[in-house]
Amino acid sequence: MRSMWKGSVSFGLVTIPIQLYAATENKNVSLRQVHVTDGSRIQYKRFCSTEGVEVPYAEIAKGYELDDGEMVVLTDADLEALPLSSSNVIDVLEFVPLEAIDPLHYDRHYYLEPQKMAVKPYVLLRDALQKSQNVAIAKVALRQRESLALLRVHADVMVMTTMLWPDEVRTPDFPFLHEDLPQIRPQELTMAGSLIDSLTEPVFDPDKYSDRYREALEALIEAKVEGKDTTKPAKKTAKSEVVDLMTALEASVSQAKKSRKPAATRKVPAKKPAATRRSPKSA
Repeated sequence: MRSMWKGSVSFGLVTIPIQLYAATENKNVSLRQVHVTDGSRIQYKRFCSTEGVEVPYAEIAKGYELDDGEMVVLTDADLEALPLSSSNVIDVLEFVPLEAIDPLHYDRHYYLEPQKMAVKPYVLLRDALQKSQNVAIAKVALRQRESLALLRVHADVMVMTTMLWPDEVRTPDFPFLHEDLPQIRPQELTMAGSLIDSLTEPVFDPDKYSDRYREALEALIEAKVEGKDTTKPAKKTAKSEVVDLMTALEASVSQAKKSRKPAATRKVPAKKPAATRRSPKSA
């Protein structure tokens, strides 16, 4: 794994330098958009919708659109001036029981590895967390965004889970909640409980399950490769573009020459008699 962030855990007066690693990875099969006839990749360009020209990345900023369509342009300098008090620091705020946090608030998960000089305080916090049976609530800034986070222990390693802010979790407000709900008979509730009991396992074993769609898609791709049912898109190089341009220019010159009559076949207009000619001075 490659470290994605370096900082420290601030725990009271204790500072623990750590490195952050993404704890999960996306295993989806990456598919590209291609032209169905020849397999060439579909590309997108950034262009200005007003001027109709392509815009270099250096000239692209972020914008916030108002209700009336007006745009507030925010540059990198504007964003860098915003306060991020917990930048490069995982600032522990309090400790709470894990069951006090609804999983709906969870966002992303990261492993924390101690830097070489910080193994002892790291192990101290890890063991203290395990003994207390609590998790630490902290603040952290990642990718120019401040988040709440919790620290807990998993497989003898501290894990940080970023959390959504309270106003980012929607309140379920569905019509059926305000209507008279149907009455559930005790027998029906008992039967539902029996079904749950019959499917209950003592522990969750994720290895029992697999992504059958991804496996089937990988098998489909492998079968096409083995059957040589592949397409190699023609590569367009800078040289070929120059050749195409030269060809177009040569064709244009040739077309222009054909449209002009040879000098030998042109009719030269007869000169006017001297008496009728006017000199520039007399004009």
